[in-house]
This record gives sequence, structure tokens and C-alpha cells, in this order.
Amino acid sequence: MLKGSPLRVAQAVLVVFPSFFLFGYVQIVVGGLVNFDHWVQTFPEIDTTYTTGADRSHRSVIEGVYVASFTLGAAVGALSCLFTGDVLGRRRNVFLGGLVALIGTAISCSAFQLSQLIVGRVVTGMGVGILNSIVPIWQSECSPATNRGKHVVIDGIFITCGYAVADWVAYGFSRIDQHPVSWRVPLAIPSAACIILCLSVFLFPESPRWLVRIGKAKQAAQGLARIKNIEAGSEDIQKEIAAIQSSLEETAQNTASFKDIFTMKDGKLFYRLMLCIGIQFWIQMTGANVISTYSTTIFQDNLDLSASVSRILAACAMTWKCLASFVAFFTIDRFGRRKLFLFSGTGVTLCMMAMAISSRFAGPENRGASIASAFFLFLFNFFFPIGFLGPTFLYCTEIAPLRLRVTMTSLGIANNWLWNFMVQMVTPVALTNIGWKYYLVYMFVTATFPVTVYFFYPETMGQSLEQLEDLFQRDWPIWKIVRAASQSSKGSLEEGLDEGSEAKTKIVNDEKEVVA
Repeated sequence: MLKGSPLRVAQAVLVVFPSFFLFGYVQIVVGGLVNFDHWVQTFPEIDTTYTTGADRSHRSVIEGVYVASFTLGAAVGALSCLFTGDVLGRRRNVFLGGLVALIGTAISCSAFQLSQLIVGRVVTGMGVGILNSIVPIWQSECSPATNRGKHVVIDGIFITCGYAVADWVAYGFSRIDQHPVSWRVPLAIPSAACIILCLSVFLFPESPRWLVRIGKAKQAAQGLARIKNIEAGSEDIQKEIAAIQSSLEETAQNTASFKDIFTMKDGKLFYRLMLCIGIQFWIQMTGANVISTYSTTIFQDNLDLSASVSRILAACAMTWKCLASFVAFFTIDRFGRRKLFLFSGTGVTLCMMAMAISSRFAGPENRGASIASAFFLFLFNFFFPIGFLGPTFLYCTEIAPLRLRVTMTSLGIANNWLWNFMVQMVTPVALTNIGWKYYLVYMFVTATFPVTVYFFYPETMGQSLEQLEDLFQRDWPIWKIVRAASQSSKGSLEEGLDEGSEAKTKIVNDEKEVVA
């Protein structure tokens, strides 16, 4: 039986990788298939390649509906965790998500009509939405505070791996684009990930925090012992189980219902919900899915490059994005969440501005501008995954209280998928009608992200989930929580003096300490 580090590695390979590979692959693979000859022949209702004028504009809307239907299914899947997340537990929800995604994949790859294709994409989205919500929670609840970031931020690496594989698969099968295999096999590939997921999930221990919550402290201690590779009866295990129980008992005194999430009672629940929803909103409003899903279209139609060159560049852009994701893996537990958010947010804002300017002048008569636009697209793919993929999923699971962790995370991720739907629905029409001006929308919205992070998002690095809960339970204003969390992450339990004071900070006393 695997324990300790080998157990976590196996979980990452057999559960986390399939879950988030599905997220990335399924989301963008159709963007590389919609121009295939046999695809167009089978689904002429969404053909935007061989049509022009009003007919092309109309079909681009239908294409947007199909591509974005995946995100509606994912939103439904994420919201379903509100009802199943704490009832079925983490592992059974993961199994359910994998099974639903497998059914959706089977429907999609066997489609002969657009209606069946859409149904399959929606069902697949539902499965991915469940996985998207539950897996980060499971990871976070099973990881030690010192390197929890690394364990969860790999989600972003696996998402971008899915992106890269999807584009290279599309490029490879474009060589036989007049045969049904060219698009049916790419749509069937996710089934392998679903099968691996369903067969392996029960090999790993359930979340100790969920087990404690339902009154199974003994099983929780055994699972925690496997995760840490020490004896279940050891002092460390007993202390951690006791800390979890204590945190639950303290918060149970003010038991929160669903409607209390929308109030500031019992640990500033609404503030924490807004942190979850806000950060998931900005993931989509960076324009990242415009780049990921429609990169081939951007290179071919907007920059006037050949179809073959466009596909190669799109695949290279996603491969580069995957490599850039490793930056967060090596920095998340060293520099913290806030610094990565600030760095990434500033970078993608400047890239969107540069893409708008260069795309304005790109074309056959100005190859320099086309090259510049492609360069900034690649640079965007460097900045984005550092702060907007794995770190954002990690952050939601860290700031949510145990009793409402599934609820808050599910609402935040459902919000992500709804904005994702809007982006994917609007993008084909926007690229057709306003071109380079579309990037300006994302530039202005994303510019607000670093400012909001600086003033409202507390640091969570290096603190246990129970310590973070204690921090939010303090009767402090938001600015003080943000400041105290940043100081605590540096190993200093200092509290800043009131605004306007010129005195230095001092160590807080026992009654005002931030984190034990």
C-alpha cells in the first residue's frame, strides 16, 4: 500500500492528471476540428469556413453555441456538487464525474447530427464540472500546509497539457481531414482519461477533514497516517485530528445555512465567497480562452497565415503555455499566491494591449505587425498560467471554511464556467465583426485584477486550513486581515498599527495574535 510521497505522486498521475487533462483537452479540441472538410460536410450548420457575409455571421453564432455548450454543462456539474459534495464525499464524486464525462465522450464521437454533438458536449461538460470542483478540494484537504501550493497548482500544468495535446492532435489529424476518423478519434481520446480515473480513484484515502466532519475520526486518522507516512496513533496525527475537530466545533456554534453565505456573519462568509467568485471571473476575462480555443482562427483569419502554419503555431503556443505552467509549481510556495496574481495580472494586461495594437496593423502588407501579434500571443501564454490556472483553483479551496468548502468552491467554479460560456459564445462573432478591438475589452477588465488583489486578497501561503479559518473569524476589517495574512505568511505574527501611525509594527499579544 502506497504511503507518503509515493501516494501523492500516484494520486497526481492517476486522478489529478486525468481530471484536469479532460478540462483542457475537451474545452479546446473542437476549435481545431471545425474547419475539417468531413466535419463541415457532416455538420454544415456550423460551417464558417466556406461561407461569407450574413450567412457566415449567422453560422458563427451557431458555432459559438456549440463550442460554449460545454461550459454550460460544466456549470451544471459544478453546481451539482452543492448537493452531492458533502453527501457522497470526495472520492465518490470524482468517480461520478469521470463516469458522466465518459458517457458524454461516447455520445460526441458517435454523432451524426448537430443535436447529438451538442448533447454529448453538454454531458461531457457536466462530468468535467464535477471534477473541476471536487478534485482541488480533495487535494487541498489531503496536503500539508508547507507545500499545499505545489500539490494543487499542478492542476494548471495538467490543464495546459490538455491544451497542447488537443492542438497537436488536431494538427496531426488535419492531414486526413476528409475522413470521419479525422474528428471522431480526437473526440474519443478523452475516454481513456475517464476510464483511468474511474478505475483508480478508490485506491486513495478519502479526505481526512470530510471524514472528521461526518464523525469518522478513526478512519480520518488512518487516512492522514497514509498521507504523512507515519503511525495513525502518533502524536502529530492526533494533534491534527484534534485541530480539525476543534475548528469544526467552534464554527458549529454558529452553524451557517446556505443563505448565510450572502452575509458577513460567522467568519465574513460573503467576503470569502466574493473572493472565490471574483478570481474565477478574472480567469475568463483575461481572454485566455479566446487565445486557447481560437488560436488557429486568430493566426489564419486575423493574421492571414496559411492553414498549416496556423495549426503549427497554435500547437506550439499551447505547448509553450504548458511549459510556462511549471513556473507556478516552483514559485507558489516560495513567493505566495498574491505575488503570482499581481505578476500574472499585470503581464496579461500588457500583452492584451500589445496584441490589440499589433493586430490592428497585421496583414499581408505588414508582416512585421503579424509577427509582433504572434509574439505577444506567445508572451500572453507565458504570463497567464503563472497566476490564473492552478493558483486560482488552489486559492478558492484555501479560503473557504470546511463546512462550506464545497459550496463556495462550487459557486466560484460555476461562475467561472458561466463567464466561459459568454466568452466562447461571443468570440466567433466578435472576431468576425470587430477584430482587433475585441482584445481591448479584455485589456480594460484585466487591468482591474492586480488592483483588487492588492487591496482585498489575503495571502494563504504556509498556513493550515484551520489557521486560515481562525484568521477570518477575527473581528477585524478586511484591510487588517489582508495585512495580517501577508505578515503571517512570512513567519511574522506582527500586526500593523492603525492607518496614519508612523510607529513601527509590534508583536501582537495572545489576545490579538493572527495565527497560532
